[in-house]
Formats: sequence, C-alpha cells, structure tokens
Amino acid sequence: MIQKFTIKNIATYNKTGVEFANLRKINFIYGSNGCGKTTISNFLAFPQNENYADCELAWKDDIPLKTLVYNRQFREENFGKGNINGVFTLGHATKEELEIIENKKKSLSVLIEEGKKQRSSWEKLKTDLKTVQEEFRDKAWQQVYKKHERNFKEAFRGYLYKQTFMDKLIEEYDNNSSELIELEYLQEKYKIVFASNVQSLPLLPVIGDNDIGTIEQNEIWNKKIVGHADINIGSLIQRLNINDWVNEGRKYLQEDSLICPFCQKETITEEFKKQLQLYFDETFTADCQAVQRWGEKYMAASTELISLLESISEKEKLNSVSKLNKELYDATLKTLSGQMTINKEHINNKRKEPSRSISLVPTTEVQEKIKALVVVANQEISKHNQVVENLHVEKQKLIAQIWRYVTAEYQDNIKQYLEKEKKIKAGINGLGEKVSKSRENYLALDSEIKRLTQNVTSVQPSIDEINRILQLYGFNNFQIVPSPGHENQYQIQREDGTLAENTLSEGEITFITFLYFMQLAKGGIDKDSMMEDRVLVIDDPVCSLDSTVLFIVSSLIKEMIKQVKIGVGNIRQLIVLTHNVYFHKEVSFVDGRTPKNGHTYYWILRKVDNITFVKGYEMENPIVSSYELLWKELKERDHNSGITIQNTMRRIIENYFKILGKFGDDELIQKFTNPQEQEICRSLICWINDGSHCLPDDLYIEAPFDTIDKYFDVFRQIFEEMGHIAHYNMMMEER
Repeated sequence: MIQKFTIKNIATYNKTGVEFANLRKINFIYGSNGCGKTTISNFLAFPQNENYADCELAWKDDIPLKTLVYNRQFREENFGKGNINGVFTLGHATKEELEIIENKKKSLSVLIEEGKKQRSSWEKLKTDLKTVQEEFRDKAWQQVYKKHERNFKEAFRGYLYKQTFMDKLIEEYDNNSSELIELEYLQEKYKIVFASNVQSLPLLPVIGDNDIGTIEQNEIWNKKIVGHADINIGSLIQRLNINDWVNEGRKYLQEDSLICPFCQKETITEEFKKQLQLYFDETFTADCQAVQRWGEKYMAASTELISLLESISEKEKLNSVSKLNKELYDATLKTLSGQMTINKEHINNKRKEPSRSISLVPTTEVQEKIKALVVVANQEISKHNQVVENLHVEKQKLIAQIWRYVTAEYQDNIKQYLEKEKKIKAGINGLGEKVSKSRENYLALDSEIKRLTQNVTSVQPSIDEINRILQLYGFNNFQIVPSPGHENQYQIQREDGTLAENTLSEGEITFITFLYFMQLAKGGIDKDSMMEDRVLVIDDPVCSLDSTVLFIVSSLIKEMIKQVKIGVGNIRQLIVLTHNVYFHKEVSFVDGRTPKNGHTYYWILRKVDNITFVKGYEMENPIVSSYELLWKELKERDHNSGITIQNTMRRIIENYFKILGKFGDDELIQKFTNPQEQEICRSLICWINDGSHCLPDDLYIEAPFDTIDKYFDVFRQIFEEMGHIAHYNMMMEER
C-alpha cells in the first residue's frame, strides 16, 4: 500500500506542495477541474519521471506494489491503436481448482504478513543497533577524543571523524597489547616526539667534585690562634684579650725605630720587640698562614662553583624544552649561594681575628641536591636525544601506547557497548535467517500459484464479461471481438462487421475503456502478472457519461470497494479522484447503515490564487446533500441553537413525506389512532410551521429545551407510525 505521497514544484503545486499522509485502503479525493487531480494520477503512474523529481512516494514497509492508473492517458494508450490487448483472468477453472488457488493465495497472504512482521522486527533491531552505535560513537567522541584532543591530537591523526574514531577505538581495544604507561609520561614524550622542530639537546655541564666540603670541615676554623703564653707579656695580652689587636699593631712597628706607632713616644725597647717576637712564634705564624691559605682556596672554589651553577640557570631559562627542574634548581642554588656568602664572611673575620673560633655552614648536602637535579636533567636529555635519533619508531610506539591508555581508561564503556552490540547482532542474524527462509517459502508458493493459474487462465472470460455488461445496459450496436491474425488482440466491431473505434461517442469510449480497466484490475496482460498485488488509481471515470452509465460505473467501483475492505482479491488499495459531486456521493455511499469505516479516508483539493491546497477529513465524508445536512442538524442539536430546530424538522417532513411520499399534514395526523397522540402530532406540526416562518418571542425561548425534547419524540413517532423507522434510524445513525 501507498503510505503517503507529496506533490510539489509541478503544475499548480508550489515548492511547499501538499502531502497525503496516512493513506488507507480506500481513499476519495474530490476537487474541481484544474485543481491538480490529473497531476496526482500521472505521478502515481510514473513516479520515476523526471518531471516529478521533487515529489515523494512512500510505500508501507518499503514494499512497492504494481500501480494501475485509469485516466485520460490510459484511455489514449489503450484505445487509439486499433487493437486491444487481451486480459488474462481465471477463466476455465473448475470450482475445486478455484478453491485450491484461493487457499494457496490465502496461505501466501499469511506468509506475506508473517514476513512483514519478521522484516519489521528485523528492521527495528537494525534501527536499535544503529541507535546504540550512534550513542556510543557520540559518547566516545566527547569522553575520549575531546578529553585528550589537546594533548594527543596528532596521535589521533587519521581518525578525526566520529565514526572512524569509534572504529579505531574498538580495534585498539581488541588488539593493542602495548605497555600501559602513565598519562604524565605520555604527555611529556608526546611533546618531544610530535614537536614541530624537534632536535637533539646538549647535556648540562657536569658538576665535578671539589674541596669546598673539606675546607668547611677544617679544624683551623675552630682553633683560637694566640701567642706563646709563657712570655712575660703573654699573660698580660691574653688577660686583656688583645691578642689580635697587638698582632695587627706589630705590622706598624719600624725595625730601626723605638717610637710607638700609636702614642708616637719612645716606649718601644729592644726587649719589648724581643718579647713580641717570642710571643708570636712560628706556630702562631703557621696557623695564620693556614687560615689565609684555606680561606683563599674556599673563596676561589665557591666563586667558581656558583658561577658555573648560575650560568646553567641562565641558559636553561632561555631553553623552552629544558629538562631541568628549574624552579627547584633555582631555589636550591639560592640556598647554596646564601650559605657560601655567610661562610665567606666568617672566613674574612677569622683572617682579621685569628683568635676567633668560627664554624662554617656545611654546603655538601645542598651541593648534592643540585648535582642530582643536573644528573636527572641529563638523563632526560639523553632519553630525548635517543627518541630524536629513532623518531619514526618512537612515534609509532608512542601512538600505540596512547591508544592503549585511552582504551584502558574507557574499557568499561567499550565492554558494555560490545556486549550490547553482540546481543543485537545475534538477534539481527537470527531474524535475517527467518526472513530469508520466509522469502524462499514465498517464492516457492508464488511459483506454485503461477503454475496452477497458468493452466486455468484465459483471455476470453474478460472479453465475455465486457460484452455482457455492454449488452446488459443497452449498448447493443458494438462489441469486442478477436482481431484477425493477432493472438490475444481484440478490436471493437459493429453489428455489420465494420470497426467502430472511430465512430464511437466520447461517452461510449469512456465506458468501454473503464470496463476494460476493471478487467485489467482483476487480471493482467500476461499470465505472470495476473496474480500480482496492486494499487488502483481511478481518475474521473465518469467524464462524458450520462446519469445511467454513471450509476453503472459507481456500482462497479462500490463492489470493488467492498472486496478491497475485506481483503478479497489482489487489489490492496484504491484511490478515487473526481470532480463530479453526484458520482462522489454514489461511489462513497455503501448502504447507509454502515458506521464510519476505518479503511476510508476523504480529501478535498482546492485551488486558491492558482496554488493547490489539500485538506483531509479522515472518515468524515465532506460531500453531503442538503437533505443529509438537515439530519446532521438534528443529530447535533445539543450543540446548535434551538431557534432553527423547527425549520429543520419542517423541511425533513416536507421532503420525505410531502414531496416524495405525497402525504399531507392530515394524513400524517390520521396515522396516529389514539386521539391524544393525534393532538400531540397536530401540535408538533403547528409548532414547527410556526417556528419555521418567524422568530419565537422571549417568552417562548425561556425553556426551549424541554419543548424540543417533547416534540422530538413526536417527530420520531411520525416515522414509526408511517412505517419508515428504518429511514429515521439510518439518517440518525441509530441501531
């Protein structure tokens, strides 16, 4: 069946177009001439035509059926060449043969429905699989790629689309056996391997061993260097604690002078000089020289070391890819420099005052920390240089390690997805096998039906049926006969043997063409196509027909509608288009007692400013007569004004009983045998006649609903007493 179709960008349909959705088994499309009905029928006949490139056609379950279209083009193609193709139908079949074929067809229908359900479930599972895949794809993209894009984008190169990234993620999850490395290491290595101008780096200067620690531990710094205490002046110097002052003053004594360098008096004697010389003996001098010597060494070694370390710091500040922990290095260097500065001050003080006992700050531990930082940096530089030397190999290795890391990080989600995917795929495969098996069974049964029908099909029954209907309705001056020399070809011939095709009236051609189409709808031009399911589209079949033939065509279509609704035959859907109101009413009217049918859909086409629009009415037939509208007023009386109810009743009684039935008011009243009922009927007639010719006054309207209900009961009793209660029930849709 056709599920929906859209017409746009052609004829009177604009770029928005119109959509016919939710089509049912029986579809009536009413529209005046020129509003686009023929465009619809032509599109349904030839949907692949390039003229309908912007139009759309959707089939239920995506299963297209053969479409037969009756319109002007059909008439021209089949009755403008002289000969008519024969139509194969079940002709010489016995009752038993027909029953066998019919049972086989029913089995085929059951098989088709089962196949549709299986295919529907199959398609649903495929949709579910697609949904699961898309959800996982989008989550993986956000939670894996977007999370690591900044750090590892180049490692993901080649998989920068959601689908390819998902596929790669699954592949790596299944196959990647690389070592699982920590994220920080991967990030650092990535910076090296994927740097735009990656180069080898020079090693930092090696900080060798020095004597600074030994010098700092020398006992000379703690030793109080003083003169010989046994000398006469020794006890005095030491008691006054002027050892360093006297030693410093000695430098100013002149060897050949007795004048004191401080008081400038002749207080210096040879004995005093001798005493000083004896006090500041060789031991004192040796110790002072030791202080001076070790002090100079310390100054030189510490200055050299600090200079080296500061040069490393300055150089690494300018190095964007430095491997040195610069913050910790600079902080440690600052500590070392401060300690050595303090030690230098202590040493200078010791030089000036040898009698002082000092302790130098040990710097060995801080030096070792700095050396360790440099060693670690050089180790990283060596690794970097090794990577640079084997850049391609290292890149591939790193990429594998990165994929290993992200798959391990996301492994729970991947595992859950793969289990769900496996389960759905198993269902798809299982249903796929069932669908294939159903398809095989269908082809086998369909072939069997074709084999059975080939033995009992014939062209002659369809020709006989057309001639029978022509004669039945008074078309006796022509008939369809075999065409000489052409197998399964026929022509229209008059009683005198002359060909009638060129002398037939427009109405006769329309009628015989429609009869031929009806036979074609039940059969086929060849035996293979005879049993195919099909959709019929009938476009204005009553053009140029008189009222009698219009009734015949309507009856034939109504009979077909009944068969389609109950699923008998191979016609699965019917679409009727017409501009004739009377034909529309006739063909859509079944029996007057059938409630709204869920198999039927009504549409109206309208053209406004040369643009076609459509409105759907579903099961509600929008084409009704004025008489039906009067009854509709009564059915919906609770929603309408009570003022017009009297006029409605009067017009119904006049139309049905007075005009059609030739009954007068008194005859209606006399049908009631009870005098009281006669009076009630008389009052009803007076009431409706009064209310239909003037507006009731305010006093009358005070309680109209009680009055309406009373007289409505009498209105119904009139139909009952007249023996026409069935008509009342039909029009009021009561059972």
